[in-house]
Amino acid sequence: MSTFDSDSALNLDEFSALVARPDDEYRQAAEERWAALDQPRGSLGTLQGLGGWLAAVQGQCPTRPIERAKVVVFAADHGIAELGVSALPPGSTVRRVHAVLDGSAAVSVLAQRFQAGVRVVDMGVDADPDEFPAGVSTHRVRRGSGRIDIENALTREEAEAAFRAGMAVADEEADSGTDLVVLGDLGVGSTTVAAVLIGALCGSDAAAVTGRGSGIDDRVWMVKCAAIRDSLRRARPVLADQLDLLAATGGADFAATTGFLLQSALRRTPVLLDGVVSAACALVAQRIAFRAPEWWRAGQATGEPAQAKAYDRMSVEPLLDQQVSLGAGTGALMALPLLQAASTLLAELPLAPVDQA
Repeated sequence: MSTFDSDSALNLDEFSALVARPDDEYRQAAEERWAALDQPRGSLGTLQGLGGWLAAVQGQCPTRPIERAKVVVFAADHGIAELGVSALPPGSTVRRVHAVLDGSAAVSVLAQRFQAGVRVVDMGVDADPDEFPAGVSTHRVRRGSGRIDIENALTREEAEAAFRAGMAVADEEADSGTDLVVLGDLGVGSTTVAAVLIGALCGSDAAAVTGRGSGIDDRVWMVKCAAIRDSLRRARPVLADQLDLLAATGGADFAATTGFLLQSALRRTPVLLDGVVSAACALVAQRIAFRAPEWWRAGQATGEPAQAKAYDRMSVEPLLDQQVSLGAGTGALMALPLLQAASTLLAELPLAPVDQA
């Protein structure tokens, strides 16, 4: 269990003090083991680096196999979608959540193939709280969010409640034995929100962070760019306080995801980031605890310019470049077999005979 007191007033500085780096001694042990294998040096390419990272985050070498991976999807609707910034209509998040839950979504099909669990956490979907099966809306903070170009997404109290909810979900996953999280998101308008957060934190203008999101055309891109420009004006004055930033121009899913990432680092649970939303939350979390990104890996590049800026700022290199922008963790999930291969090979390949080592 962590030593973070979740019942006290939320002090984000505690994360910076409590989040430790993964164990470098085990990373070094992994490098030595790779070198001692009966294989040509460096012949397994990037799998060797992944194996070293897994040894460090697991705190052991040889590594344990990854057998209890879980896709965790934070879902919410965003008021900014009212402006028509997405190819998807406002309020359609509820349908996409149902698709994940009933197994018809791409992420659900892949998760079954890769033997990973799937969990959806409704933080603010624009639907009645009893719309989904029991447990999905347990941590829900509100229905939808404010239109961030003209008003706050959340109150400060709602942002803190969502942040704590993300922490609680991280604890639940760690306590249940989840050994790797694939982090996903669902929400109409979410790439607009993510671009605002990344643009504000990277000092970029709207055009540099506005992507195509759900597959928008040039006309909608201009609408989206204007919405991000106006929202950036509201984000910049609150950059010094990350909870205020998440309340002003984030949303319940963004606050929860940020809390989840930090608590997962505290609980030593490795996380695969998916799209621009998880990248934005990771960037916010890095501002809170600079060592935390060492517990995460970027599953894939989506082609969103804001995601590329966030990863460049954090010095993160995506494992795959498949341009999958579907969300819900779909793209990052495709990197799971790479991590499973790295852990299995590091643990099970035979060492070279002594006279050949």
